[in-house]
Amino acid sequence: MPDSRPPRSDHSPHGAPSSRGSAPFDLTSIAAGLPGATLIDQMANSPVGTFPRLVVEAPPGTGKTTLVPPLVADHLARHAVSSTGASGGLGRVIVTQPRRMAARAAARRLATLTGTRLGEDIGFSVRGESRTSARTRIEFVTTGVLLNRLLRDPELAGVSAVILDEVHERHLDTDLSFAMCRELADLRDDLGLVVMSATLDATMWAKRLGSGEVTADSAGGGEAPAVVVSAAAEAHPLEVRWAPPKHRPLDARGVTRDFLDHVARTCVDALSDHDSGDVLVFAPGAREVEEIASRIGLSLPAGADTEVVTLLGRTPAREQDAILRPHSAEVGRRRVIVSTSVAESALTVPGVRIVVDSGLARGPRLDTRRGMSGLVTTRESKASGVQRAGRAARLGPGVVHRCLSESEWAALPEQTPPEIATSDLTSAVLSLAVWGGDPDLLPEPMPAGPRRVAVENLLALGAIEDEPIRVTELGRSIARIPASVWSARGLFDGAALLSPNAAAEAVAVIESEQRSPGADLVATLRELRRSKDRRFVQDVKRFADLASESADADGVRSPPTAANPRASPNPTTTLTPEDLGLVVALAHPLQIGRLRSSSSTEYLLASGTAASLPRNSSLQGSRWLAISEVGLVGGRAVIRAAVAIDQDTAELAGAGLMATEETASFDRGKVRAVRRTRLGGIELSATPIKTSPELARSAIARSVRERGAREVLRPSEAFEGLRSRLGLLHAVYGSPWPDVTWSQLSATLTDWCPAALDRIARGSDPGRVDLVSALRTLLPWPQAARLDELVPVSIEVPSGSRIRLDYPDPDHLDGEDERAEAGHEPQSPHGLQGPVLAVKLQECFGWRDVPYVCEGRIPVVVHLLSPARRPLAVTSDLASFWANAYLHVRAENRGRYPKHPWPEDPLTAPPMRGTKRSGTMKR
Repeated sequence: MPDSRPPRSDHSPHGAPSSRGSAPFDLTSIAAGLPGATLIDQMANSPVGTFPRLVVEAPPGTGKTTLVPPLVADHLARHAVSSTGASGGLGRVIVTQPRRMAARAAARRLATLTGTRLGEDIGFSVRGESRTSARTRIEFVTTGVLLNRLLRDPELAGVSAVILDEVHERHLDTDLSFAMCRELADLRDDLGLVVMSATLDATMWAKRLGSGEVTADSAGGGEAPAVVVSAAAEAHPLEVRWAPPKHRPLDARGVTRDFLDHVARTCVDALSDHDSGDVLVFAPGAREVEEIASRIGLSLPAGADTEVVTLLGRTPAREQDAILRPHSAEVGRRRVIVSTSVAESALTVPGVRIVVDSGLARGPRLDTRRGMSGLVTTRESKASGVQRAGRAARLGPGVVHRCLSESEWAALPEQTPPEIATSDLTSAVLSLAVWGGDPDLLPEPMPAGPRRVAVENLLALGAIEDEPIRVTELGRSIARIPASVWSARGLFDGAALLSPNAAAEAVAVIESEQRSPGADLVATLRELRRSKDRRFVQDVKRFADLASESADADGVRSPPTAANPRASPNPTTTLTPEDLGLVVALAHPLQIGRLRSSSSTEYLLASGTAASLPRNSSLQGSRWLAISEVGLVGGRAVIRAAVAIDQDTAELAGAGLMATEETASFDRGKVRAVRRTRLGGIELSATPIKTSPELARSAIARSVRERGAREVLRPSEAFEGLRSRLGLLHAVYGSPWPDVTWSQLSATLTDWCPAALDRIARGSDPGRVDLVSALRTLLPWPQAARLDELVPVSIEVPSGSRIRLDYPDPDHLDGEDERAEAGHEPQSPHGLQGPVLAVKLQECFGWRDVPYVCEGRIPVVVHLLSPARRPLAVTSDLASFWANAYLHVRAENRGRYPKHPWPEDPLTAPPMRGTKRSGTMKR
């Protein structure tokens, strides 16, 4: 009898095939009528070796998924017997499919073609269901199942070949499976590895896969590429019709009702336009599938002999089989199958001659800014649209009605981005870390940003220690759970606080594909219990076994946080809504949400972001929520599944996020301090407290950094003068002269002027607080004794006047001083702006050279002024000015200022402070 039990938790092999199971497959019979039959001769004539590394390129409809697995199995049996003389050591051929439905359908079809019962020679294993036996030679599995087996048994004992199908879809699990199997094939010379796809970059995959042999002919003497075989499908005619909607398909809330009506009308019109053939309708998600199906059913003419069915990943297996089974219905009886992308590839839906494509797709997206991931509805890619349209012409002529215009089609992206570029990588990073493999073997490298977020998530979960990544025992246990890392952690913590059975049921609800009405996860729990869903029951048992197994291992089971290291005094075995909320919160502590005071639907999450409940949700108004799923719609976070909890549960589950901090603010001359208790980004309480000196100083310093020193501190002219002089010394000499830019002074404010900050905190006017003395504490000793020598406050000019030097702002020492127009003030050889000496031109007669500061390193910039103190010239080269520019300045100004001297020879004329009559001059 075939084994219908769930997969064994260790996924160990059931043993070698029996002699009956090793009998050759009738490939001629299996390949009858399939274009892929040409692959039989190609493989026989290709140098693929006993355990082949092979790339199979074949479009939809060739039968590659049906034919290649038995072809590889027979190749292994034939070559192994010829080389070893025995077949007892041969293991299974594992064939991966990206979806459970495809794995089950492929196994059933091949079993039918080989005339065997499902579970004998041909079997399958998917999450929650397995049909295999000791004699199984070919086993179809999902990539998730294969990953789990690889992590539990890195040698993949009992397996002789792995075939990765539909690799072009670039699912994250498929990429990981390829990387691990590629590395394992290098370590095991008795493992074949085949990749195949409908639309495939064969050259790239052949190079990455390699032949396993190093040849002199290969580039650089490296590994030769794998062998490529290909098959062509018969091209049936495909008519394309365009059915653009009058309204936009998407708005801020997702897919619009008007667009759903349009897709349903397009389907009904297609039924009436074509006399025969079933219709396959593609919608982006489960909600849209159900609503379109309902609209079609209501729109069909009375008495129409048409059946409307839905095809989803969660559709019961019996209903899936009925849809995918060839049917010989009565004449005139037609079907409309409304499906998500599960029917896009790998499946043949019999009878379909018409496809209605919504043009929309739903895929994973990671928002690194908010640290949130979810499914997002977008336009499909052209590659996806071609795959969908191909369903209509797979078995004969067909037609596709696309719900978009030709111009919109032309603007679509060519390819769907690989999941590794758009998804949350937390589980992937953990899987690779547990495997210990080379990330470079991935078909595409992990993006740095999402990988960094994944590492941070795993550190918070306690699954790894800091980089270089080291996996903890808890991390290894989490990786063995066939669920998300969040659900796995919730399983362990929930088992510790409740019981393995209660935690397992909660995780089975979280991981189910059942859509929660109004985002109410408790309603989903009731429905799953009421319907006695087989997959749900199996998941509960499996998760409970895994939780108990881990609880028995030393150092694996851990409480939610060190703050709550206790198990429940009364462990429960029956899951209550309160318990479900606890496990959800334990699994997703950052998605604990509290209702915003001004709304009944908007929640602030512990992660610091916001999310809203859908309209008409029964959870509206709940004070606290534990959220298991969040979707991203138009840039908004929408709660898809949640449970109402109380604050005690929130604080228990989020204990690792609890923090108390004392903060202070400075505004309008007053410091106010508050003690805040937070659960992550959620503020639980805020209590005014007496301000400590440390808090007050920090508050004023933060205000300076945010608002600017001049606004908050209002520094005096004396302070700015000293700061400017020190700034030039630091720019010229560096240490030990201090950096006095405001960015540095603001960052160290509490260090160099604590007494001044204390006076400000007590209410003193900042503008009257002595900051000069505080700034002098930064002067280095004994160098400070030379301050006036190196950067004097003033300089004596030829007239005998002492003129104050205006040093540049330390924040503008690159010459972009706000006082001068660009190009007017010459820079020193050091590239620094020198101090400015603003002096009347008549006081400088006879002065041939400008003075210097900083031991002759920085020239003073002389601003020569008119008697009315208006600028006449700017120079650091007086000799050049007297010889060249002075005559022009004299000609323009002697008539304007006739009472002042304008000698023809300024170098021999006496300098003067006043007019000719005053006679005030230097003697």
